[in-house]
Amino acid sequence: MTSPTALEAVPEDAEAKAHHVKGGKGFINPWDSWRDFTPAGIMKAMIWRRLTGSLKFPDTTPPTVTVIEPTFLPSRTASDSLRATWLGHACYYVEFPSGLRVLFDPVFEDRCSPFSFMGPKRYTQPPCHIKDLPIVDLVVISHSHYDHLSHPTVLELHKAHPNATFLVGLGLKKWFHDSGIENVEELDWWQDVDITLSPSTGVKRISDASSTGPSAKGSDITARISCLPCQHISARSAFDKAHTLWASWAVTSGGKSVWFGGDTGYRAVPELPKEVDDYGDEYAHLPHCPAFKQIGDLRGPFDLGLIPIGAYDPRYIMSPMHANPFDSVNIFVDTKCKRAMGIHWGTWVLTTEDVLEPPQLLKKAMAKKGLPETGVFDVCDIGESKEF
Repeated sequence: MTSPTALEAVPEDAEAKAHHVKGGKGFINPWDSWRDFTPAGIMKAMIWRRLTGSLKFPDTTPPTVTVIEPTFLPSRTASDSLRATWLGHACYYVEFPSGLRVLFDPVFEDRCSPFSFMGPKRYTQPPCHIKDLPIVDLVVISHSHYDHLSHPTVLELHKAHPNATFLVGLGLKKWFHDSGIENVEELDWWQDVDITLSPSTGVKRISDASSTGPSAKGSDITARISCLPCQHISARSAFDKAHTLWASWAVTSGGKSVWFGGDTGYRAVPELPKEVDDYGDEYAHLPHCPAFKQIGDLRGPFDLGLIPIGAYDPRYIMSPMHANPFDSVNIFVDTKCKRAMGIHWGTWVLTTEDVLEPPQLLKKAMAKKGLPETGVFDVCDIGESKEF
C-alpha cells in the first residue's frame, strides 16, 4: 500500500485545507451550504415539535423493507462484473471483478448506540452474520457515528478477517489502535492510496502502484482507494464533535469504480410548511455543497454510486447533514455516477419520515430531474445483490 497522497486531480484550493480547524483541533464543513445545529438545538427543536403535536413517529409494524438471505460469489474470480449486496442502512458488500472484496460502513448490532440496552433498535434484521462473509479485504468507514462505526462489529470483523485493512478519515486511526487493530490507514480529503493484494497473503505495501485494471486469474489484485469530501459531522460522545474527519470514498479495481457517499447533506433548508417545495424557484438561491461536482469533474465518472436517501425529516434540522431523495438525485448527477443504489434507510428509525417514504420520493425526484424512475438510481431488498 502506498502512503496517502494525492494521486489524481484535486481542486485548485485543496492545499488550503479549509476543512481543517486552525490549530489542529478538528474539522469543519467549509461551505455556505452547511449550517451547524448543536445537540442542544436539535433537542430543543424536537421537544417543541412534540409539545405542538407536529412530531410524529414512523410506523415500523411489519411488513416494511423485505429482508432476504444474501448469496456471495464462491471465489474471487467468479464474475466479470461489479456485484453489490445491500446489508442494511449504509452497509454494502461489494465484489469487484478483480477479486477485491470491500465492506462499507458495517454495523451488525441490534442498536446503533453506545449502549446495548437503549438507543435506536433495528426494525429490519441483518440479512446475514459476519461469519457468513467469505472474504473481506478492505473495510471502508465514512465517519464515527454509531450507525456507521460499531465497536463490536469492528472487533468481530478483525477476528474473522485479520488481514482486512480499515480505511478511515483523519483522526480515527487512534480509535482503532486503542481497539487493538493495527491494520488501519487514515486519509484526508483528496488523498489516495494504491494497494496490491496477494490473495494468499493479504494486503501488502508497494512502492510503485499505478495499475487499477483487471487482474489475471491467480495474479495480484490492484486497487485505488480515494478519500473524498462530503457534508456531514462526526461524534461518538458529547465531547468529541468534529474531532475526526467524515468522508465519502471511491474504490477502483478491475476496471470498475464505486463512489460511496456514506452520510451527507447537500444544502441547508429553512423551516418551511410541509407542503412547500424547497426546490421551488423561491429557494433556488440556497447554496448547495460544491464538493460533489468537484468529485464528478475530477474523479468521475463512477460505475456505481452508493448514495444516502433517508433520515431527512424534520427537513430544516436534518438537511445540512442528511440528503433527502431530491438532494440525492442532485448528488448522483453531480458526481457523474452511471448507476446508483440508495442507502441510509430501511434499518433504524433515526428521524421522523415514514420508513418507506425514501424510495417513493426517489422515483419522484428522478422524474423531476427528467431521469428514468427505475433502472438508473434504484433501491433493493436488504440482502439483495445487483450487478453493474
